[in-house]
Amino acid sequence: MRLPPVGRIALLAAACLSAAFADDPLAPLGKVATEWVKTRDQTVKEQMEWASQRELLQTTVAALQERAQALEDQRDLLKARTARNRAELAAMEQENADCRQRLRASEDNLARVDAALVALRPQMPPRLASALTVAYQSLGDAKLGPSERMQVTIAFLTRCEQFDHTVTVGEEVLALQGEAQPRLVDSLYWGLSHGYAYERSSGRAWLGRPTAGGWQWEACPQAASAVRTMLAASRDQAEPQFVAVAAQLGEGTK
Repeated sequence: MRLPPVGRIALLAAACLSAAFADDPLAPLGKVATEWVKTRDQTVKEQMEWASQRELLQTTVAALQERAQALEDQRDLLKARTARNRAELAAMEQENADCRQRLRASEDNLARVDAALVALRPQMPPRLASALTVAYQSLGDAKLGPSERMQVTIAFLTRCEQFDHTVTVGEEVLALQGEAQPRLVDSLYWGLSHGYAYERSSGRAWLGRPTAGGWQWEACPQAASAVRTMLAASRDQAEPQFVAVAAQLGEGTK
């Protein structure tokens, strides 16, 4: 079989190389030396590259270690702050709980006071009870908040205290003992303890006082002159003077 020209050239070149190596016994050693030189060059290059990068890596490692230490310090600080915050939060929660308990106790006390004020309404002087109508309506409002209820209660008690420390004179329509219909009279109250009613047309007088059944007006003919004198003095129609008036203390009248 005949080979193509390219095949004959390749076989010829291979034969020539074999002859050349066969003629030079040092050829294999030279090949090994060449490979070793290449390997050595590559090793030196790798060593130089490693040397150049080692310093960078060492610097990077040191920076990372420093950063890690800083983060650990920050973590410890945050733990300490968190513990302190938790303690402060616990103290605040306890204080809030105490405040809520005191607020509930205050609301209960306020409710008892308001209930007592409402129960006292029938025993109050009619003029004062009428003046406190709006306050009584507010006290009976279940939707009223604690703050507003406290304001209403304080205003209520202040108004009662002012009335109790003054002599109140004026005209009003009252339901009187022995009268079928309410009558227009002049009234004079000595604080919350008692009061007098005087009808100018008839010259009759009544003594008013709080009782267990509420405020009552009782006919008191012996007080008519003294009451008329006190009313005149209160209107600057007469000079003030000492008078003896009827007053009921307990079950008796003096």
